[in-house]
Amino acid sequence: METLSPDSGSMDSDIYRTLGLEELRKGVLRSPRVLMLLSSLLDRSVQKNEMLLETTQIKDVVTIFHGLRPPTVSIRNYVDRIFKYSACSPSCFVVAHIYMDRFLQQTDIHLTALNVHRLLITSVMIAAKFVDDAFFNNAYYAKVGGVSTEELNRLEMKFLFSIDFRLQVNVNTFGKHCYQLEKESAGGLQIERPIQACRIKESWSSKDDSTACSSTIAR
Repeated sequence: METLSPDSGSMDSDIYRTLGLEELRKGVLRSPRVLMLLSSLLDRSVQKNEMLLETTQIKDVVTIFHGLRPPTVSIRNYVDRIFKYSACSPSCFVVAHIYMDRFLQQTDIHLTALNVHRLLITSVMIAAKFVDDAFFNNAYYAKVGGVSTEELNRLEMKFLFSIDFRLQVNVNTFGKHCYQLEKESAGGLQIERPIQACRIKESWSSKDDSTACSSTIAR
């Protein structure tokens, strides 16, 4: 895989710095700007798609990524939680966005409040495995995401097969998505409408929290 590091001296280094992608150290406390922009972009996409589904006769495809009801945590808080506890590099969120785009293009699924959280935790986990030198296992990511390990394992396999295991991301594609995220900053203020997501607590116990997210409709 071509290096996605902003230290490569490419012409995109300025936008990498603006998005906070130079914060590659594990355990970084400051929230990189890319998290806010990605959250805003996904939130706007969700609202657009839900309006489309409400005003047309289009039937959304139900998959294992769909919950029975929307979660209560906002996309922004969910993204922040993943970043805080997974300690993955900020670049993983750009790569995860690329993977989500590939998944949606390969399927007839619309990004909605019922599936965005599961798609997020799955794509970020896969991106961390592919991009970062060190990463946590599925059981840890399941606790971070508020789902059971068994469910996350199923989500990962479904996601990978849906994109035909196309995990390679070249520098041009990475840069294109960085510019897309940067353009989001000119698209309006961050939308803070909670979309009802998984009931994830700031800290968790050693008990199985498989009920943190509403059950999926399809298995």
